[in-house]
Amino acid sequence: MGQSRPINTHAILLVEDEAIVRFGLASFFEDYGYRVLEASDADEAIRILERESSIRIVFTDVHLPGAMDGLKLAHYVRERYPPTLLLLTSSSNPVDAKSLPSNSHFITKPFDPPRILQVIERLTN
Repeated sequence: MGQSRPINTHAILLVEDEAIVRFGLASFFEDYGYRVLEASDADEAIRILERESSIRIVFTDVHLPGAMDGLKLAHYVRERYPPTLLLLTSSSNPVDAKSLPSNSHFITKPFDPPRILQVIERLTN
């Protein structure tokens, strides 16, 4: 586990249908002082976004169950919450960069949580 830091002002919304992956990432980010909210699909993520104004970072898997996948969710977030930092991930075929929302970042699974933390800290400072 990482060394705890002071509470971060940026809340992270993790959107991942695999509970073990979501739980591991949430624990990791919480160890670094981030407030973490979790969703298992896009519908749940949208409900959280509508009620939580502190979310500044959305980290979503591209492949999600339901009618809206992570790519569509990312476009939804970019349109409605433009300053939000968007990080997308997938373990299957790479996503075409042209299909990503503007100012978003793609990280291939399996990923290294400390690397994700470095990206977040670089982009939010």
